[in-house]
Amino acid sequence: MNCFIAGTDTGVGKTHVTKILLESLRADGIDAVGYKPIVCGDRDDARILAAASGGLQLDLVNPVWLKTAAAPWVAAQLENVSIDLTALIAGYQILAAEHEIVLVEGIGGWEVPITADYSTADLAVALGLPVALVVANRLGAINHTILSCQSIRMRKLDLRGIILNHLVDELDTATIANKNCIPQLAKLPLLTEVIHSQDWIDTDWLTDR
Repeated sequence: MNCFIAGTDTGVGKTHVTKILLESLRADGIDAVGYKPIVCGDRDDARILAAASGGLQLDLVNPVWLKTAAAPWVAAQLENVSIDLTALIAGYQILAAEHEIVLVEGIGGWEVPITADYSTADLAVALGLPVALVVANRLGAINHTILSCQSIRMRKLDLRGIILNHLVDELDTATIANKNCIPQLAKLPLLTEVIHSQDWIDTDWLTDR
């Protein structure tokens, strides 16, 4: 199953989660690759996904690279370039035609603007993929998760569940509570959990095993 890996915000661990998903799928013999349609700032995230995709060509993984670390719409204005939305979709279609599973990593949070009137959410709708939401397990995660889930559901997308990314090994009261509270409040299954030192992740929800 191809999937859109969304995040409640920037810096929640989408690339880390996508990397581990790809490596776990490929370890099981599945031809899985990553797609990061837009990168703003350094290109490290795209390089990580390219390596996790079996050494896929970087420009296939990441067709649009803006050097400014800002939202794509802002970065494009500062660099005086326009973002070709059709190229973003075509890039996905090329990978989907050649590989068993494509994991599309979103850009920042769910509603980050790509142009003045087109967001990451609009791209997810155009691709028509089921969505998994990466949530950084920290104070404030409940609010960010509920708002993101509401927006995803408003767009009539198949929201499969939550991937809870633990940013630290030792949890406090809020982060311990999040594990139980967030799935209940969001009315979604907890697909899997990730800690920063982890090198394998459950992929059954992607392969219907």
